[in-house]
Amino acid sequence: MAYQSGPHIRKRPKEKSITFACFTIPGLILYSVFFILPIGMGIYYSMTNWNGISPHFDFIGLKNYAKLFADKRFFKSLTFNLQYSILLIIGIVGLSLILALLLNSKIKGITTFRAFYFLPAVLSAMTVGLIFNQIFYRMLPVIGKSLHIEVLSTNILANPNLAIYGILFVNIWQGSAIPTVLFLAGLQTIPIDLYEAAALDGANSWHRFKKITVPFLVPVLSVVLVMVLKSGIMVFDYIKSLTEGGPAGKTESIAMLIYNQGFVENRYSYSIAEAIITGLIICAISVAQIAISNKKKV
Repeated sequence: MAYQSGPHIRKRPKEKSITFACFTIPGLILYSVFFILPIGMGIYYSMTNWNGISPHFDFIGLKNYAKLFADKRFFKSLTFNLQYSILLIIGIVGLSLILALLLNSKIKGITTFRAFYFLPAVLSAMTVGLIFNQIFYRMLPVIGKSLHIEVLSTNILANPNLAIYGILFVNIWQGSAIPTVLFLAGLQTIPIDLYEAAALDGANSWHRFKKITVPFLVPVLSVVLVMVLKSGIMVFDYIKSLTEGGPAGKTESIAMLIYNQGFVENRYSYSIAEAIITGLIICAISVAQIAISNKKKV
């Protein structure tokens, strides 16, 4: 006896529309309330003279933006962020690549190292900054004086010329973990046969690295570069916990400037204008990242 299946039930277009609305409208409402609305309010308040406290304020148009583009302090912070980001990229990319090569090697005891190298990334940036603040303030000067090392004999963070390097050291120490994982994943996708064939052809270690490893890591490198550049532009926790923008404003990043002017100096609307311009810069970086990624896929 032949088996006959029951009638195939199809949803009507109206039922499909209702189901689609039930799944999308709640998410759209939440997205609008917690993302679109704050952005709109931020743009509006950036065109006022509100101090963040008073219930009374006036609409002043684009005056905050006009002041911003003539503000030497803003451009000084931008210059600091640019310098900081370049040094951060060099430090994190260099250290992460070295760590990834070590982790991918067959050196004795490397398995134990794999279990510990990611631990700094587990801690929050503020916690790490507070810990190193005490190290720079209390421990290093004692060690420097004992070893007669003049650079370490005083608090590096209090030196206008060296404070940036103290912050960079802490950021690189903690920020290299995730890029190392990305580089390690890229290294493990390279076929071993390529290295063996190159070795048979007489290629030394440097030529194998330059001709095989680097080309395979270029897509990963592009992602890491943009990721580190973003973190350099948005740096706040390390500066807040280590120097608070000092000494003499030498380490005041854009994020620190926005915080100071919004919550310390009560220039709330002006700080929002700074945040919007900074957000546009970050958006431009994100667009560049997408363009680079798409170019690599072609």
